[in-house]
Amino acid sequence: MVETDAFIDEAVAGIREEIGDAEAVIALSGGVDSSVAATLAYEAVGDQLTPVYVDTGLMRKGETDQVRETFSFMESLRVVDAADRFFDRLAGVTDPEAKRHAIGEGFIDEFETVAREVDADYLVQGTIYPDRIESEGNIKSHHNVGGLPEVVDFDGIVEPVRDLYKDEVREVARALDLEAVIAERMPFPGPGLAVRVVGEVTPEKAAVAREACHVVEDELEAYEPWQAFAAVIGKATGVKGDNRVHGWVVAVRSVESRDGMTARAQEIDWNTLQRIQSRITGENENVARVLYDVTHKPPATIEYE
Repeated sequence: MVETDAFIDEAVAGIREEIGDAEAVIALSGGVDSSVAATLAYEAVGDQLTPVYVDTGLMRKGETDQVRETFSFMESLRVVDAADRFFDRLAGVTDPEAKRHAIGEGFIDEFETVAREVDADYLVQGTIYPDRIESEGNIKSHHNVGGLPEVVDFDGIVEPVRDLYKDEVREVARALDLEAVIAERMPFPGPGLAVRVVGEVTPEKAAVAREACHVVEDELEAYEPWQAFAAVIGKATGVKGDNRVHGWVVAVRSVESRDGMTARAQEIDWNTLQRIQSRITGENENVARVLYDVTHKPPATIEYE
C-alpha cells in the first residue's frame, strides 16, 4: 500500500516542478480520482489551476450540484454545460470503442476551449493505474488514456495518481481530509452513463440509466459494494396495466473488488432485488424488465461497454 504522507509530498512537488509558473486546467468529474488529483494540484500551484467540470448529460443524478458544493472553495471552478454537444457526437455511434473515443475527443475539445480562455499550457487528469493497464492491454480504451485524440493542444498532461490503484487513491483522499461523499463513493466511469447504455446513446436512454442507477445505489448501500449500478441493455415486451409495452430492459450489477482488476458479483437478497425491480419499473413507465447480472470479472468487465 502507498505511504500517504510521503506520496502527497512527492506528488505536490512533482506537479509544482512540471507546471512551474504556467497555467493549468484540471478535468474534474467529482469522482475520487479526479478529486484527489485536483486537491494535489491546487496545493501545488494554487490559483494557477482552473478546475473544469464538464456536464456531458451522462453524469450521476445530482452530480453537477454536488461538484459545485464540494469544490466551491476553488473560486476558479468552471462548470460547462456540454450535454447537447456530447449527444450530437454520440448520435448513431454503437461500437463501444468508438463511443469512448468520441467522448475522449469531446472532453479534450471542452478542456482546450477553457484552456485558451485562461491561457493554460497543461492539463491535469485523475488517470489511475488500472485505467492505463486496461487501455494498454487492449481490454478497453479509457476516455482519458486510449480514448484521447493523438494530438492535443497542451504542452503536457499531468497525471499525479497514475501509478495508484483505486484503494490507494482512497487512502490518499482520506489523508487529504476529503469529505466521505468523495473519498468513499463508488467508482463512476469517465465516459459516464454512455458505458451503461448498450448501443447508441440517446438522452432518453441516459435518463433511464441515471434514474435506475440512483435506485440501485440507494437500495444496495447497506451491502457496501465496490460498485453497483444499472445499465440499459435493450428492449423487450412487457405489460403495464392493461397495455402491452415494448420497453427498456435494465440490468442491475453489484460487485465486490479490491482494485477493479478482478471482481465478484455480489449475492443479493431476493426481497432486495424485488424492491429494486419494483422501484425501477414503477418509477419509469418505459422500463419493461429488470435483470440481475451474476457474472464475475473475468469473464465480464464490470461496466457494460
